[in-house]
Amino acid sequence: MRRELAIEFSRVTEAAALAGYKWLGRGDKNTADGAAVNAMRIMLNQINIDGTIVIGEGEIDEAPMLYIGEKVGTGHGDAVDIAVDPIEGTRMTGDGQANALAYWRSAIKAVS
Repeated sequence: MRRELAIEFSRVTEAAALAGYKWLGRGDKNTADGAAVNAMRIMLNQINIDGTIVIGEGEIDEAPMLYIGEKVGTGHGDAVDIAVDPIEGTRMTGDGQANALAYWRSAIKAVS
């Protein structure tokens, strides 16, 4: 993966983590998750990629965004498959516990 994409994707993860952190220990895991999902999607849509969510949030938590098949990015640049979970450990976040995390995985699609 190109270095600039790696940096952009780290910003995506950081934005999700910081958005969820604002809800740490407030007892509202769904709001924490929603904030992280929204932040991740906003950041993904600023990157010059033709991205497709292949493992996402929507089907697990019935969220309206970051679902399988959703297109993200500007639509220009590398075609990329993306797996995301803006907060793994929503209950822990809501309860103010440690070890919740934000993650993404991606792979540039092979050109045939």
